[in-house]
Amino acid sequence: MEILNARDEKLELTYPCSWSYKLIASEVEALKKAIRDVIDEREHKLTHSNNSKGGKYISMNLDMLVHNEDDRNFIYQALKAHQHIKMVL
Repeated sequence: MEILNARDEKLELTYPCSWSYKLIASEVEALKKAIRDVIDEREHKLTHSNNSKGGKYISMNLDMLVHNEDDRNFIYQALKAHQHIKMVL
């Protein structure tokens, strides 16, 4: 699988591989609920990334094993569509 990075260079991914999603939400508990809704009991690691200057938003990193491109994209789209998540990077 080829992905273009910020400099338009192609990245080769070999699946399964570890993938990191940066999630932005209003509060930690709502973010955790959204993750449970999307990935259920799949093994993952959630770590704090940042808080907005005014404290209105938090960002966290979700690291997990993705099995193939469809799996990676499905999780991205499901997280992006969840009502408790403001943005997925």
